[in-house]
Amino acid sequence: MQVLLFIIIMLAAFFAMEGITWLTHKYIMHGFLWYLHEDHHKKGDGLFEKNDTFFLIFSIPSILCILFGTFGHKSWLAAIGAGIAMYGFAYFVVHDIIIHQRIKLFARSNNAYIRSIRWAHKMHHKHLEKYDGESFGMLIVAKKYRDKITTDNNRAAKNNTPLAGPLSADA
Repeated sequence: MQVLLFIIIMLAAFFAMEGITWLTHKYIMHGFLWYLHEDHHKKGDGLFEKNDTFFLIFSIPSILCILFGTFGHKSWLAAIGAGIAMYGFAYFVVHDIIIHQRIKLFARSNNAYIRSIRWAHKMHHKHLEKYDGESFGMLIVAKKYRDKITTDNNRAAKNNTPLAGPLSADA
């Protein structure tokens, strides 16, 4: 029973992170920490960006929860830390690999979900300043972006033409 509770808490923390990420992205990264996030919207040379420091910032709560939960014998706290870490890994895969292609995997995917998250992120990146942004989440895609991809897929199927190709947020 204790393992089941750990898994439930871990998954709850994972899913809660999407809302926390949305709020953090909109009000902190596009707010008072814009100076760290700005280079992500105004691409420069090099593999790393100041924006990558958010990886370290966001890993601290996860590490602390796992550490204090493990050594303090509070498995619920370790489960929260594990859920945060799982979300961090999912974020890395979706954002850095699938969307921005830092590692060239899924580059040619025409999967509707992958195309939807790429399109939503592309719409986020069309705003080069910290104001007037949209689509601040990562794993949950707003209906309007899913609908756009569905329309594109239906149009391509109707016209018997291939899709325009994979989307990239690096426009």
